[in-house]
Amino acid sequence: MERTGDTLAACKAGIGEKIIESDIRAGRQIPISIRSAADIRPAAEALRDIARELGNFRVAACANIASKTPMRDAEGEILASSIFGWPGSKDQWWKKPLLALSSPLTFACRYENEPFWANSAGIYTRAPNPLLDQIDLSLFDDEVNAKAVIVVPVHMAFGQIAAVSFSPMNDCRDNLAKEFEAYSDQLEYHSRRFVNGYTRVTSQRPWIPKNCRLSKREVECLRWAAVGKTDVEIALILSRSCATVRFHIHNAAIKLEAVNRSQAVFKATQLGYLGNVAATTAAPPPESEMPSAAR
Repeated sequence: MERTGDTLAACKAGIGEKIIESDIRAGRQIPISIRSAADIRPAAEALRDIARELGNFRVAACANIASKTPMRDAEGEILASSIFGWPGSKDQWWKKPLLALSSPLTFACRYENEPFWANSAGIYTRAPNPLLDQIDLSLFDDEVNAKAVIVVPVHMAFGQIAAVSFSPMNDCRDNLAKEFEAYSDQLEYHSRRFVNGYTRVTSQRPWIPKNCRLSKREVECLRWAAVGKTDVEIALILSRSCATVRFHIHNAAIKLEAVNRSQAVFKATQLGYLGNVAATTAAPPPESEMPSAAR
């Protein structure tokens, strides 16, 4: 598979062979795909080398920002210290239990799914995201191990969020606008391949229901339950009886292997049945406010 316009193109030699990535500029090949635990270390080394060559960056990767478990290779070695070069001091970022709850970078990853760069003055994205403007950056220098970083959020199946950050080896750089413009596409591509492959070979999800199919009415009831509506309110909205609403939610819970209403909503959200219940469609501006060329 090739990415038109990129200097790096993924290619597959044949069925059953390891997928490699060709660096056209250097005329060499580097491993990119993780198909087994044995591939984790070479893939991490490849990501490290790419980051250093592009902008002399150090990589910090977290496969799940909700988990304190660090990323490891097949031998159990922590990638942050053994591959990515973070010092083995008491201030190791992957050992901070509240990092995911306090770091402005993990906050931003929950509200943004495209790469961004950040410093103590702001969070900068490809397109405006007003939600990021509300994040407190007053403790940026205390919570982040660099003056500026490029971050690639990776939103995966079942609501899992990963984050891969690239910070300058030279701590003097506090503005990465040029580097972000030049390298964000490549860093995003490699980060997503790396994290998705790692998650695929290291994660097991026995609690996820198999072949779960909800009906239209079951989804409707769960969507309203997800925004806090009671059975009575849902019944009024859908013009159905309370008993019918409870019946549909109960059926959905059985299919989702959930023990109660809350878990049914949670699992339905994980599987993408409820969509983004927090989002609303913006109304078009009044005709009087539209540019004359658009009328």
